[in-house]
Amino acid sequence: WHLQACPLSSQVLAYNRHTYATVSQRLVVTVIPAPGGDPPYQGEFLVENRNVEELLLVAAQEMFLQASASVWERGDLQVVNVTSALDRGGRVPLPIEGRKEGVYVKVGSHSPFSPCLESAVSPESLFRCSLGQQPLASCYDTFAPYFSIRWCNLTLLQVWPSPTTPGPVWGSGVLEEEGAFQPPTEVPPQDLLPGFLVTLLVPLVVAALLCLLLGHLMCCRREGV
Repeated sequence: WHLQACPLSSQVLAYNRHTYATVSQRLVVTVIPAPGGDPPYQGEFLVENRNVEELLLVAAQEMFLQASASVWERGDLQVVNVTSALDRGGRVPLPIEGRKEGVYVKVGSHSPFSPCLESAVSPESLFRCSLGQQPLASCYDTFAPYFSIRWCNLTLLQVWPSPTTPGPVWGSGVLEEEGAFQPPTEVPPQDLLPGFLVTLLVPLVVAALLCLLLGHLMCCRREGV
């Protein structure tokens, strides 16, 4: 497995939500593929009591991974993606009672999902969510009191690497010896005289008829003739 760093340069524009002051900065990010590839088992949690900038901190992500490890019953978890709930159609919260925007945190692992996570997305749990009830899961208090998870929005995904199509095979650039070159067969000669006569004679006949008609109207239709 070969790792290849890919530097990306982007300009980040940020604003202060209280003063609406803006600042821009060019940020260079070096993307390094994961040594084991993307984790095939991924779970996305909706954290209601956090903003996206709070979960971009390394300390907050480590706390979330520790809580997720208790739910997942695995220790090889990693954060795959952090997305604001506003980018998923969420509403801007009212500036009262310290309400948060909400964050979608996607966590991945190479180990299968735990029974608690599978029961939270079962058809019975989805039916209870449609009735406004809590889903069937026994791990509600694992994230408390730091993270408030909306279990009805839990999404479990199994991502498998897509097979890569083989690329073109490049040769040596030298034509192999396979005897004398055989040009394509010659096209039999075609008779172009009928097409030429049609193209030339039809306009001449039409022009002659128009001249005769015009001469008849001008010479034979005069007054007194």
